[in-house]
Amino acid sequence: MDATRRRGARLRLALAGAATIALLGPLAWMWQDSLMPGAYSVMDMGYADYGGALTHVAADTSAHSEHMHSEHSAQPEHSGQPEHSGHSAHTASARSLTSLTADPDRAADVSITLVARRQRFRLATGRPVDGYTLNGTSPGPVIHATVGQLVQVRLVNESVPDGITLHWHGVDVPNAADGVAGVTQDAVGVGRSFTYRFVAGQAGTFWYHSHQVSHEQVRRGLLGALVVTPAARPPAGTADVVALLHLYDGARTINGREGDVRAEARPGERVRVRVINTENGQTPVWVGGAPFRLAAVDGTDLHDPAPVRDTAVTVTAGGRADIEVTMPEDGSPVRVHVGGPAGVVLGSRSYDVPAVPRPATSLDLLHYGTPAPLGFDPDRPDRRFDYEIGRRPGFLDGRPGIWWTINGHMFPDVPMFVVAEGDVVRVRIVNDSGEPHPMHLHGHHAVVLSRDGVRATGGPWWVDSLEVGTGESYDIAFVADNPGIWMDHCHNLPHATEGLVAHLMYEGVTTPFTVGGTAGNEPE
Repeated sequence: MDATRRRGARLRLALAGAATIALLGPLAWMWQDSLMPGAYSVMDMGYADYGGALTHVAADTSAHSEHMHSEHSAQPEHSGQPEHSGHSAHTASARSLTSLTADPDRAADVSITLVARRQRFRLATGRPVDGYTLNGTSPGPVIHATVGQLVQVRLVNESVPDGITLHWHGVDVPNAADGVAGVTQDAVGVGRSFTYRFVAGQAGTFWYHSHQVSHEQVRRGLLGALVVTPAARPPAGTADVVALLHLYDGARTINGREGDVRAEARPGERVRVRVINTENGQTPVWVGGAPFRLAAVDGTDLHDPAPVRDTAVTVTAGGRADIEVTMPEDGSPVRVHVGGPAGVVLGSRSYDVPAVPRPATSLDLLHYGTPAPLGFDPDRPDRRFDYEIGRRPGFLDGRPGIWWTINGHMFPDVPMFVVAEGDVVRVRIVNDSGEPHPMHLHGHHAVVLSRDGVRATGGPWWVDSLEVGTGESYDIAFVADNPGIWMDHCHNLPHATEGLVAHLMYEGVTTPFTVGGTAGNEPE
């Protein structure tokens, strides 16, 4: 009897052990498989998606880190190419992105040095902030240029311990100047410097920020505004105001100041208020005291925008909105609310204008303005891509959690969208993840064609930062006219650290830089 009980106990123990192994074994394998190497190239991540195009490029046969192709057996059918283990040398004539620069022999028209420091500083109200500065302030200096000028910025890292880069958000710079640690350059370590050179090819409102440990460094102050104006002198009776929104330790500021920012504006004057949303979520902007026009989005003027009132404009995280107000002839002040009661107060004799509640109506850019030619046919694309955002449990570099997915794949097994120079590219972005995502493509502007299947009927809505709400889908298109390797990621920067990052790569372009490594490159 006792022997029977002992055999039964041993059997139960064996079965429990087998069940534990059956449960923990796959989890241990998934954990091990998710671990990232100490250094890796973004060109060796995931799988190449050619957008259905027939291409002459051959699959790269270079070695590929084992964990980076663990999901390749589930390649989407639309990739248009056989499975392969990397995409780092597509042609014999491959060129390094380090060669994609502005004319090295051309003298700079605008030259500035920015010195980055880890520093405790104070807002105008006296509130202390333990963060980072550029030339002793945060935000850093506003950089001004006119269309066609060559801008040269020398970045010096005096004391930012993790290193730093500068990304020119919304500016279609040459790829070598894009400022993404581990993709287009190494992070600039303490005591080192790096020089960015690019031609300001488009008038508009832009900004710059670190793209090294960006979720921390942007939040703590490594950012500033960039304004490019037309080469022609501004007409008489116009004025220009920058309104850069940023939260420091929970304090909402405009241009680094809590509360209202006052700007002089004479009766009858037309004022362009350049709103820059540097935060991780969208923000509403509305006007009290006068009608307004939305003159530009993400650095691109809208076509024939009509005056509106009692309407809010939603500005995407990372996005910009140029609000144009014509001042009342009676000298009354005007308040441009930026995310709440505080904002920019325009006036001459008085700045006493009360806050007004946020309007119930928001401007729908899908139907604002009047149509205009795009310069290409988005209905006849050379490449079509899907960018489907989801979420599922798993391990990300050894960390268990519920992580973002792109086309069903978790980072780093995400698509590399491959294009050729001159291609017309069409992308459908679908968000089934349960949270909104402000999607930002580097180096390009795309035009919005439709939302949830409803075609755009207004003026061309060009974006580099697009809010895709949960359950929404957007069709966008662009011309691949800026060779390089470009990030295409969520600009809610903590989401990017959680794997919501892909890349757009041009055939024949390579990078010598790696994420991690001795430079400690951490782009997000």
